[in-house]
Amino acid sequence: MALWRRPLVLAVDEPTNHLDLEAKALLSEALRTFQGVGLLVSHDRQLLDQLCRQCVFIDPPTARLRPGTFTQGMAQARLEEEQARRQRDLAREERQRLEQESLRRREEAARSQARRSKCGLDPKDHDARFKRNRARVSGKDGSAGKLLRQLDGRVAQAQERLEATKVKKTYELGIWMAGARSHRRALFSLPAGTLPLGEARYLRYPDLSMGPDQRLALTGPNGGGKSTLVRRIVQSLSLPAAQVVYLPQELPLNAAREVLDRVRALPRDQLGKLMSVVSCLGSRPQRLLETAAPSPGEARKLLLALGIVQTPHLIIMDEPTNHLDLPSIQCLEEALAQCPCGVLLVSHDLPFLGRLARTRWQLEEQAEGEWVLQVREMPARHF
Repeated sequence: MALWRRPLVLAVDEPTNHLDLEAKALLSEALRTFQGVGLLVSHDRQLLDQLCRQCVFIDPPTARLRPGTFTQGMAQARLEEEQARRQRDLAREERQRLEQESLRRREEAARSQARRSKCGLDPKDHDARFKRNRARVSGKDGSAGKLLRQLDGRVAQAQERLEATKVKKTYELGIWMAGARSHRRALFSLPAGTLPLGEARYLRYPDLSMGPDQRLALTGPNGGGKSTLVRRIVQSLSLPAAQVVYLPQELPLNAAREVLDRVRALPRDQLGKLMSVVSCLGSRPQRLLETAAPSPGEARKLLLALGIVQTPHLIIMDEPTNHLDLPSIQCLEEALAQCPCGVLLVSHDLPFLGRLARTRWQLEEQAEGEWVLQVREMPARHF
């Protein structure tokens, strides 16, 4: 409707939410041909790279405009952060050098003061007292104190330069525990079968199995049965519940509150461990604990963190990047890339899948109402 009106300015907020790959491609092409001024708010890296010539990166309390696509802007941001870290390191080294020099001169000034003092001299030793008086008049020994005061000013200036150098705080992402890889030959095995999808529609799938450290991506159009198949796999699992992390596509508000209540009830040591994981995934723990109800994205992070602290053998995530901002998506990518367990991901986010998955289960419509699952081994660049 907005495009049909041919506006001069078009502002679009998260236009690819809940769209499958085909719909995303149609939307991208329609927006690409728009001739007016476009403002796009999105966490879809592929769409941003296809459409944007400059990007505003918001990192409260700052907003920074950088030229180029999102990927180019991120590369520039990394260069800026590296430069800021180098400037901070140089400022710290300069401050430490000046502090050491200040300490040396302070000791020299103390010795100078001792040389100028008449304390302890024999009142009848007129020659020694004359030399002390001469040192005071010449100011030779007193110069150390003057130089020290000058140096203290330079130390203060170096400290100001160090404090003025702002470096973004980063969080370590090494959150996976040893021994999380299952010793089973297969995490699950599902014999070939058919799943009803409603309204005379069904999904046929071949024999399916998953190795202990395999990375699977399940893709296909909306309505093809991805979530239905995932629920069937979850129902077939023989793994202990503590070894499985399952994140459904949507989490009701009452379920999100229940997750937060479970987290708050954890013993202090377990709570600290879990919140360190939440921090790695891009949320601030204290703010999350104080909220009345977590956002959908925060609830999903809590569910994932609850599973991680139990050293899971299998992680299944249905549309894991839904409700997550770009920094959180990138944190989640890093965390999942390091984990040794099996991972099954359902997503339309191709950059996300390309980073993590090596086998693709693709749903295709063979005939009207008939969907078939194809299994393909694919390099990451083909996602």
